[in-house]
Amino acid sequence: MSAVQTATSESLLAAVLKSLDDDKGEDIVQINLRGKSEMGDYMVIASGRSTRQVVAMAEKLADRIKHDFGVISKTEGKETGDWVLIDTGDVIVHIFRPEVREFYQLEKMWQPGTAAAR
Repeated sequence: MSAVQTATSESLLAAVLKSLDDDKGEDIVQINLRGKSEMGDYMVIASGRSTRQVVAMAEKLADRIKHDFGVISKTEGKETGDWVLIDTGDVIVHIFRPEVREFYQLEKMWQPGTAAAR
């Protein structure tokens, strides 16, 4: 068993990216919000292939963040599974079905120019 880690923006971001990658998230993009928004330090956007995968990735991510950092995430949208928002405080995570992500195009709103894909 690992001890609870101190949650810095960077350690939360790394944990979010690893969790999404482990759960086969697609088109994972991270956006640095520092100086752009007070809502958090980073935004991460990812896609899941189905509503079931979107919900499962969100639940696992929230559980991992709670277990590893002791951070209780606010989660919205799990009921429908088209778009789930996980707010860890410093890192805001959006997990979409591909069609919903294409419709909202959050990357374009927050990151004019080229997206910093991972």
